[in-house]
Amino acid sequence: MSKLKVAVGFLATFTAGVALATAAQARDLTVVSWGGAYQEAQKKVYFEPFKKAGTPMNDESWDGGIGVLRAKVQGGAATWDVVQVESEELAVGCEEGLFETMEFNRIGGEQAYLPQTVDACGVGAIVYDFVLGYDKDKLKDAPKSWADFFDTTKYPGKRGLRQGAKTTLEIALMADGVAPKDVYKVLGTEEGLERAFKKLDTIKNDIVWWKAGAQPPQLLASGEVAMTSVYNGRIDAANKAEKKNFGMVWNGALYTIDSWVILKGSPNKDAAYKFLDFVGKAENQAKLSENIAYGTSNKDAPSKLAPAVLTDLPTAPENMKNAVEISVPFWLENIDRLTERFNKWAAK
Repeated sequence: MSKLKVAVGFLATFTAGVALATAAQARDLTVVSWGGAYQEAQKKVYFEPFKKAGTPMNDESWDGGIGVLRAKVQGGAATWDVVQVESEELAVGCEEGLFETMEFNRIGGEQAYLPQTVDACGVGAIVYDFVLGYDKDKLKDAPKSWADFFDTTKYPGKRGLRQGAKTTLEIALMADGVAPKDVYKVLGTEEGLERAFKKLDTIKNDIVWWKAGAQPPQLLASGEVAMTSVYNGRIDAANKAEKKNFGMVWNGALYTIDSWVILKGSPNKDAAYKFLDFVGKAENQAKLSENIAYGTSNKDAPSKLAPAVLTDLPTAPENMKNAVEISVPFWLENIDRLTERFNKWAAK
């Protein structure tokens, strides 16, 4: 092959590479969240005002899963920039190098946020709970605990639970009398696991499994279930937007933190930090809590909320009193083993 042909070939390859890189650079910031009423609230108080302030962006939704993020980053064609992730995804993705290291000096500094929402690879988006949800119009005698959730004699009807081992096993143990503070101590033993599955056996034929956060309010509204585990904010949103009369039981609630991450290699890092700075401000986070009842990460956000709003948040002291933090270390260590065991149990 002549030197001229080699040079031309190299130039063509180089030009194509530059074009691809430019195309990647040229796309707008893409922010990914959880859909439904929650993302509608985010659009109203975060996404639209942020766009109006001058930075173009798109928003998409997903259902979670570290495998999805691995494919995006390792496939080399990531179309997402900022993603809201659950606590286990944050820990695993950070360890695997799927996320950029968080530069807190670009979003107001670490001291602006609650300590438990500050991470090497992410910053807290919301604090939320899995609570027991029910329809007040249909259940005049309000349930008070997960034990009531399992009592199909006193409260006939189907039960909604999130499909999977996580949260389901904790709920079963609390229903069987385990104190919230002892849940993971008991769940960490073979006897405790047996106890959880045995308790689940008692309502197995009455369970309706859900996957997406938008489903539980729909199950309640249609009357398909009498009670369901549900994200607290979805109940609040259904009551506000659709004038439902749904109730929540905070006793034995399971709470956790979702975080914002920037995917490794994002071509929109500057825009991503602009976005995170915007959504990290106390006044903007307060607006989110006013539109959907989730706690947020900025230390000053609660001071900007009316007392009536604060009392409905997972972070209100009264609501935290008997709540359990979902254990990230426990689930990182046990998720594969317990998912397999759960799936076998469910298939029986």
